[in-house]
Amino acid sequence: MRIFVPGRLCLFGEHSDWAGEYRRINPKIEKGYTLIVGTNQGIYADIKPNSTELIIRPCLNDGRHYEPLRLPMESHTLLCVAQKGGFFSYAAGTAYQFLTHYGVGGLEVDNYLTDLPIQKGLSSSAAFCVLMARAFNRLYDLKMTIREEMELAYQGERTTPSLCGRMDQACAYGNRPILMIFDGEQINIRELTVSKDLFFVIVDLGSSKDTQEILRRLNECYPVATNPIGENVQKYLGSISAEITQTAVEAIQLGDAQLLGALMTKAQAEFDQYVVPACPEELTAKKLHLLLNHEPLFPYIFGGKGVGSQGDGTAQLIVNSQESQTKAIEIIQRDFPQMQALQLTISR
Repeated sequence: MRIFVPGRLCLFGEHSDWAGEYRRINPKIEKGYTLIVGTNQGIYADIKPNSTELIIRPCLNDGRHYEPLRLPMESHTLLCVAQKGGFFSYAAGTAYQFLTHYGVGGLEVDNYLTDLPIQKGLSSSAAFCVLMARAFNRLYDLKMTIREEMELAYQGERTTPSLCGRMDQACAYGNRPILMIFDGEQINIRELTVSKDLFFVIVDLGSSKDTQEILRRLNECYPVATNPIGENVQKYLGSISAEITQTAVEAIQLGDAQLLGALMTKAQAEFDQYVVPACPEELTAKKLHLLLNHEPLFPYIFGGKGVGSQGDGTAQLIVNSQESQTKAIEIIQRDFPQMQALQLTISR
């Protein structure tokens, strides 16, 4: 069986997924709102069952291959590999969850192609967890819904050292834009439609960031803020982000690219003011702002912002046409050769 799972682009509302879950402890925290869409790039794999082993043959987005992983489908071994972290931990963690909940056999996963940038805020780890969940679901005929696949994929990633929130596994919905609302332990998902094609450019900034450190520092601001920095983080991830994201939902359904661009620019400015001081080493993001303020791009874009956990990982730009999408990519390749630009189109 062949499976493709895309990455996940958080258009608006980054970090508000895990922040909204803290409402179960502190009801004064706002609900979290995230607007998400699957990328056109992702992880491709051929899969087949194996009665006793988990075998993973991975391929990175630069074409490099790791040595295959072979593990017995045994709970203690899978849990140990998951808890160590690293590239294979996500597969092991998800396999551990399926073994625990469903008593399944193993898998052989031939990940023959990956065209999704890794560790760049596009949920490559979540995409691999969803890939594993979908493989177990389909090969063992578990009859799970997409929501159930997402939940086991989330539990699989949380078995590792990752501090991901629940929005990352929304890549399970493919290229459809969705709104996710996080209210303590309750999650509501609303699938959206667009009336016009929307064109984006996703830019791998060619740098690095420490996502786990960002999440650790921001989580220190919850469930109760103990200083002004924490209060500002809660304010942005709460009421400010919620208002921007809900306005963006209306804009995306109308196909209003210009309004989406203005909202991206506003969201980035507010993030810089309220959130960056909580983790300035990772979130100041000089390369991100160098790109966003690059004047040769201005005639072709309506706006842009950082994505994922923010930092110097990945940026998103919204452009006014397919022709502008091509032109913006040409400018980025010319002026920032260390960066990699990808197309994303949300089709009506």
